Amino acid sequence: MPGLRRRSSTGRVIARYILMYISEAIQKYIRDIESVKRYSSNSVTAYKKDLGDFAQFCNDRSRTEINSVTDKIIKQYMMTLSESGLNKITIGRKLSAIRGMFKFAFRNGYISSNPASMIINPKSQRKLPSVVSYDEIVSVLEKADELENNSLLVKTIFELLYGCALRVSELCSINLSDVDFKSQTIRIKGKGNKMRIVPVGDKSIETIRNYLSSSDRSSPHSALLVNEAGKRIYPKFVYRIVNKYLSLVTDIEKRSPHALRHSAATHMLDRGADLRAVKEILGHENLSTTQIYTHVSVERLKSTYKKSHPKS
Repeated sequence: MPGLRRRSSTGRVIARYILMYISEAIQKYIRDIESVKRYSSNSVTAYKKDLGDFAQFCNDRSRTEINSVTDKIIKQYMMTLSESGLNKITIGRKLSAIRGMFKFAFRNGYISSNPASMIINPKSQRKLPSVVSYDEIVSVLEKADELENNSLLVKTIFELLYGCALRVSELCSINLSDVDFKSQTIRIKGKGNKMRIVPVGDKSIETIRNYLSSSDRSSPHSALLVNEAGKRIYPKFVYRIVNKYLSLVTDIEKRSPHALRHSAATHMLDRGADLRAVKEILGHENLSTTQIYTHVSVERLKSTYKKSHPKS
């Protein structure tokens, strides 16, 4: 409920804010990002955890009302997180959740001023994403034929994650009706339920056709990819498969589905793809998010130079 307003004896408008506990403000904010802004379920879960921890910190210091929280309290919390051994990226993520909640509370009149507005993220050097080479991707597809009874499913998972640079949640949500074989495109539901059209290469289209020919699908609105029980695949299922096969061909630290997305973006830029086109394929909101892959490409060029150039 927004703050109430009254007039002083001089006629000046004074805002008088009602009592609101931090936990109540957090609940309202979570409902907003979940129902209005349509954040992904994973993001909502992370925000709940991060804001719940912050609320506990404030409650332990008898700051249960949201108007009692100052910038000093938030800075103390950041310091506590740093002393606990958390890295700067994680602390920055938690601060982003806190900043978003206070911005929401201020905009809706729950607080008289925003204590988080002037607090900036701790500076950190962004870690470059892990990249799988194209030859290693090819090796995975070969090993799938050797080791897997349901090799067509494994190959289709890799073809789509790498070939279309998809997030694992996007892969799992694809329906048969989303695939347009004539135009060789797939309709993808990304973050915030935003839809985008992603091109599909000839090899990936062929793999999808082969996979579908091996299974019986009665409805065009059913899941594209299903497990042996005929149920839609889910992120943990995909993670296990990707981790299993990448472990056979590469020693990169993070052998996850997202590594294939990173690899696809990097390989496209390595081969001269336009940065804005890659941004659209990936479904990024901001170009700055895509630009991390230009740094990866430069590092790869430096590595190649050092290994092969006689003047290196």
